[in-house]
Amino acid sequence: MNKADDETGAVRDEPLLGRVAVITGGSRGLGRSIADAFARAGADLVIASRNVDACKQAAKEIMATTGRTVVASQCHVGTWSDLDRLTETVYSHFADVDILVNNAGVSPLYPGLTQVGETLFDKVVAVNFRGPFRLCALFGERMKAAGRGSIINISSTASLYPTPRELPYAAAKAALNAVTIGFARELGPEVRVNTIIAGTFMTDISKAWDPDVFAQRAATFPLRRGGGPDEIVGAALYFASDASSYTTGASLVVDGGRSVAP
Repeated sequence: MNKADDETGAVRDEPLLGRVAVITGGSRGLGRSIADAFARAGADLVIASRNVDACKQAAKEIMATTGRTVVASQCHVGTWSDLDRLTETVYSHFADVDILVNNAGVSPLYPGLTQVGETLFDKVVAVNFRGPFRLCALFGERMKAAGRGSIINISSTASLYPTPRELPYAAAKAALNAVTIGFARELGPEVRVNTIIAGTFMTDISKAWDPDVFAQRAATFPLRRGGGPDEIVGAALYFASDASSYTTGASLVVDGGRSVAP
């Protein structure tokens, strides 16, 4: 655990002090909450998403509030060449990367399973499975060579309990769970690879939900509500820091008890 003196002379914990984290989908939602938390914990960051302007704005805000170095990078996780370019961009700014968070994801709506077209299917697989696989390989290889690293894949409870309304997404996230185990075996002992299996969080996506329908659904959860974006932070900090030094290939469910609801 690293500690540093703040401007009042008090000692504060900064468990990620001196580390560099790359976060895909880091400009909003869960990714933004993780980015904010990692910077407060002492890490320098690379925030990547398709919208480079949103990344730049997030980087500006995080640097202003934490004083950390934050680099914004445009990257479509579903585009293979973008992933190679992102890797080179990151290592042009930093000598080493300590943490990779594969957070970017997409789950388009569709009227029925027979209406799932090839374009939608391929997009979902590319962003939720293929892209994270490639980034685990690219960053994991360099982390292993450097002798340290932590990769955190953000999955979904849909991977455990798929429904017809999100089946391609659920299947892609189930594949991501398998990626975690395979890379944990490949990259150990130097690099740890773990998964956060996220439940229902109240991000921008939730604004499109029918509030009454969601309230009825959430009433079955043991915690009786959806999660706030900041409530993913504890799990992410655990996997990113030395607190999880003996944890790899693991999946941590953070869902307000949805997965054990009747």
